[in-house]
Amino acid sequence: MKKFIIILPFVLGFIVAGCAKPPVDEMNKAQDAVIRAENDADAVTYAGTTLIRAREALTKMQSEADAKRYEAAKDLAAEAVSNAEKAIEDGKTGAVRARDEATNLISSLAGPLEETAKSLEAAKHVQNIKLDFDALSVDMDTARKDYDDARQSLLAGNYRDSSAKSQTVRSLLAGINARITDAAQAESRKR
Repeated sequence: MKKFIIILPFVLGFIVAGCAKPPVDEMNKAQDAVIRAENDADAVTYAGTTLIRAREALTKMQSEADAKRYEAAKDLAAEAVSNAEKAIEDGKTGAVRARDEATNLISSLAGPLEETAKSLEAAKHVQNIKLDFDALSVDMDTARKDYDDARQSLLAGNYRDSSAKSQTVRSLLAGINARITDAAQAESRKR
């Protein structure tokens, strides 16, 4: 009788394990959630790390299910869903932040563009100033074009491109202004 009592829990454990079924609904929901996140442009662009974690949980979930460790597969399915939903939410937040940053960058350039153009025009009227006005004019035209392109990218929702072009404009304007200032200072020291 004692042997029967000792062996009974092991036999019942094997029977229960043999009857366990994969968490099909949870696994399907996890796959759907990850697919949704992978097809969300903002999630892909702004929440790549979280999306990778969702994919990894999905892969581990499948491995656990294949190994008939269904409880672990169920937990990993929940983790995949959670990470996929977080990727979508983080993507929305990231897109709003990127849009605001791009908008602010573009807004901050209108004044400096005009001021730099005026400085360049004023420098042309300084006698004996040593500047390559052709090169500076090309840089100024490039800055204006990049500014217009940055605005178009912002309107198209391509916030990263808009910010990158805005940074290029800022750099071009700084370079133009530095060359004008250096040349003006060099000319004033001669006097």
